[in-house]
Amino acid sequence: MRLIDLANPTVFSRLTDRLLPWLAGATALTLGAGLYLAFFVAPADYQQGETVKIMYAHVPAAWLGMFAYAMMTLSALGTFVWKHPLSDVSAKAAAPLGAVFTLIALITGSLWGKPMWGTYWVWDARLTSVLILFIMYLGLIALWHAVEEPARAARATAIVILVGSINLPIIKFSVDWWNTLHQPTSVMRLDGPTIDASMLWPLLISAIGFTLLFTTLHLIAMKNELMRRRVRALRVKAASRGAQRTVTATA
Repeated sequence: MRLIDLANPTVFSRLTDRLLPWLAGATALTLGAGLYLAFFVAPADYQQGETVKIMYAHVPAAWLGMFAYAMMTLSALGTFVWKHPLSDVSAKAAAPLGAVFTLIALITGSLWGKPMWGTYWVWDARLTSVLILFIMYLGLIALWHAVEEPARAARATAIVILVGSINLPIIKFSVDWWNTLHQPTSVMRLDGPTIDASMLWPLLISAIGFTLLFTTLHLIAMKNELMRRRVRALRVKAASRGAQRTVTATA
C-alpha cells in the first residue's frame, strides 16, 4: 500500500480496524511490563529514594506531550503544503491526547518537585514553557469547536499550530539556556545516557508502552472524527435537498 492511498478515508479506516487489535495488545503488554519493572524491579535512587518512581510516568508523559504537538505541526504543514485530507483529522485527534499527557506531566512533575525542591511549583523556564504548551492545547481545542465548518477550522488551527511550534525547542533546551531547578537531559544526550541501566531500561520500556498507548488512542480518535465528519456531511446534504424541495414546492 502506498502512503498516498491513506488519503482515502475509507482505506484508512479499514487499515485502522486491522491494526487496532494488535496495537492494543502490544500496548497492554509493553506498558504492563514497563510499569512492573519500574515499580517492582528498578532500584530506589540513593538521593531521591522511592520518589524517583514518579519518573517512569512523568518522563513518558512529558515526551508524549511534546510529541503530540510535533505531530500536529507536521499535520499543519500537510494541510497547507500537501492538502492531505487526513492532516486536520490527525491534528484534531492529537490535541486532546497531547493536552492530557501534558497535564499528567505537570501533575507528576509537581508531585516529584515537592520532596526534591521543597515546593510544588516554580516559575522557571522548563515548567513555564510546558504550562504554556498545555494552554495552547486548550486554545486549539476551543478553536476547533468554535469554527463549525471543518475546512475553515483546519486553516485557522494550522496557522496557530505552526506559530506555536516555536515553543517546542524552548521546552527542549530551556534547561541549557537558562538557570533552572529542573535537571538537565539524562537520556537523549549526544554523549550517551547518564542514568544507570537498572533505571534506564524500565524507563525506555515504559516510554514505548506510553507511546503505543498514544498511537492506539490517536487512531481511534481519528476514526471517530472521520465518522463525525461523514455524519455532518450527510446532514448538510440532507438539509440542502430539503431546502431545494421547499423552493420547488413554493415555485
